[in-house]
Amino acid sequence: MAKMNLLQAINNALDTAMAADDSMICLGEDVGKFGGVFRATSHLQEKYGKARCFNTPLTEQGIAGFAIGMAAQGSTAVAEIQFADYIFPAFDQIVNEAAKFRYRSGNEFNVGSLVFRTPYGGGIAGGLYHSQSPEAYFCHTPGLKVLMPSNPYQAKGLLLSAIRDPNPVLFFEPKRLYRASEGDVPEEDYEIPIGKAEVVRNGSDITLLGWGAQMTEMHKAADKAAEEGISCEVIDLRSLLPWDVETVANSVSKTGRLVIAHEATHTGGFGGEIAATIQQECFLSLESPIARVAGLDTPFPLAHEKEYLPDYLKVYEALVASLNY
Repeated sequence: MAKMNLLQAINNALDTAMAADDSMICLGEDVGKFGGVFRATSHLQEKYGKARCFNTPLTEQGIAGFAIGMAAQGSTAVAEIQFADYIFPAFDQIVNEAAKFRYRSGNEFNVGSLVFRTPYGGGIAGGLYHSQSPEAYFCHTPGLKVLMPSNPYQAKGLLLSAIRDPNPVLFFEPKRLYRASEGDVPEEDYEIPIGKAEVVRNGSDITLLGWGAQMTEMHKAADKAAEEGISCEVIDLRSLLPWDVETVANSVSKTGRLVIAHEATHTGGFGGEIAATIQQECFLSLESPIARVAGLDTPFPLAHEKEYLPDYLKVYEALVASLNY
């Protein structure tokens, strides 16, 4: 085991994958010698050469199109979109091309060896163009997989799984945890199964569900609740598409209550899909309505970032309200 922060774990995963696969390339804005805006690709060009880790023009549509083309021709393409907010010019390429490649060919050809990495979310005072959480847009699209790690161990294992998965994957990285989250990470190669949630804390009174940076808030809320004698079961979803219905449903069947937290806006957020599914699966076990704690239905505000983001106090208030229903 080595101590790594989340950024170092991502860099280590890319290094591990490139060493094992000569066809793998990393591309994106400033990912070469500079190592990317957050330095996630540091030293990869130095180690593997400019042909395998290279800068692109400032065009997200072009980055996505080039990566799709490389994957279609047999390369393993890992493209970095500098901020998740910048992914929208590439939306057509990802949703209309990458997601449908296998289906429209009847599995004769595909772009399975394709990953889009991108930092998402608030917490760094980035304002409205550097703080968004667009995961729900892509969870609406059959043919894609969507992953969101919450710690360094997950970041390496999930990224290696994403790179080797035979489907195009969007890998959203919680940038406010890049250097804030540190943990033990195996130096050897390992993978974490896609589509499997992790029960990170067992409890009996209420289920708290989140992903990415929200897991920090979930743990704080559960700690505060424990001081009041409330036992919280905490689940890290990790994989949004596909998502682990069985693990969440089993937990809610036991506790009878569910609070979901995510940074994306409340309306249309992925929490709504989870709530609808769990209501269907666990209707007779529910003791109170499923609660969602989410970002506000406004553009992301720079001056009021703290008020916008769901935090542990908002999660705590929601779980108390659920228990007192």
